[in-house]
Amino acid sequence: MKKLHTTQRKLLDMLKKNIDDPMTIRELQDLLNVSSTSIVAHHLKQLEKKGYLKRNPSNPKDYQILTDTPEKLITYINLYGLAYCGPKGSILDGNPIERIPIASRLISFPVLEAFMIKAKGDSMEPKINEGDFVIVRKTRDANNGSIVVCVNDGEAIIKRIKKENGNIILISENSKYSPFLAYKNFRIEGEVKSIIKNIL
Repeated sequence: MKKLHTTQRKLLDMLKKNIDDPMTIRELQDLLNVSSTSIVAHHLKQLEKKGYLKRNPSNPKDYQILTDTPEKLITYINLYGLAYCGPKGSILDGNPIERIPIASRLISFPVLEAFMIKAKGDSMEPKINEGDFVIVRKTRDANNGSIVVCVNDGEAIIKRIKKENGNIILISENSKYSPFLAYKNFRIEGEVKSIIKNIL
């Protein structure tokens, strides 16, 4: 916490206490007793720069506190390939192909929850092409309509999920592939958060 300005320390404490019911910039201004909302915005930006806070640019109330230890400017994320891993296996069980350096600020969630997949095949075109690097957040569940990395009958794949009448339907972005029902042993490994295009 040594690097933080007094106002930033107070602001971080307020954000922590109200994470379940986030306050507006105006409310933060009143509690901090500062002259304008632009001062609050400045200190929020500083907390982000210093690695203590991550905010959703399209929703200011959607943010995450990154504990009292800021993230490093550059982090290394494990890269895995899409491969057969057995009915009970996980793509995260094996050794990563590589560890990829990436600017922490490009990850909109705690980097400890991140991994990368190198896409193969054309089933998710045009959104995801073969060779693209897909940044994924570890989770065992995802909202209806999300694109996920999952294991279905032992095969690791990237698909959009549709939940319907207790079933999960796996959908490709490429219309030449038909949707299909997930197997009973289907499970989600993570939700796709961003894509780094392979331009080679």
